[in-house]
Amino acid sequence: MSTKMAATSLSLSFGLTSAANTLNRHSAFPLHNIITCSSSENTSPNQEKSFMRRAFLLGVGDLSLNLIPASSLLAQGVPENYEIFVDKQDGYSYYYPSDWREFDFRGHDSAFKDRYLQLQNVRLSFIPTDKSDIHDLGPMEEVVPDLVKHVYSAPNQVANIMEMKERSTDGKNYFTFEYVLTSPNFSRAAFATIAIGNGRHYTLIVGANERRWRKFRNKLKVVADSFQVLDI
Repeated sequence: MSTKMAATSLSLSFGLTSAANTLNRHSAFPLHNIITCSSSENTSPNQEKSFMRRAFLLGVGDLSLNLIPASSLLAQGVPENYEIFVDKQDGYSYYYPSDWREFDFRGHDSAFKDRYLQLQNVRLSFIPTDKSDIHDLGPMEEVVPDLVKHVYSAPNQVANIMEMKERSTDGKNYFTFEYVLTSPNFSRAAFATIAIGNGRHYTLIVGANERRWRKFRNKLKVVADSFQVLDI
């Protein structure tokens, strides 16, 4: 390990330890229910960058109680067998199953997947927008079919929308919808939740192989319904 990497690893380790102690002393929620990271001698440059980003999200060096309880998800408490991912920098939070692991998903800001069933995952992306609310896109009955058929599905896939619903949380509006994409050799079912805030159009998608959908649907619905946009 180079001197620079050793120093970075030591600094990150110290910062996370300090953050953990602060959270344990002041937070109403156990530390294991909030995503954390650690470093090791085998850390690659990309992993180190990811670790440092996670450290920033936890507020290492300037952590206070006011950084986290902005989300009503935290106020409600994290359900059993779930963790909460909070990104104060990019303004969002959501639950994910506690046995899932973080991974890099191209074009997405965050993602977690089942350790054994990689097609069972959740990912979050956002793009800039000049809209201020999801209703500015149009009626849900028009917006959702257009997204599923022309954005989420590939040319060789048949899209089938199962359910659509709207909710409002902390003054922000969300569309959540269930759909199935069927191709000649494969079908995938998913929930998507979209919202607008902070000058961004956010999209959370959580899904699985359609053959496993009936078994895991309710578990994944918790993830879709938990997504919230935070003010930044």
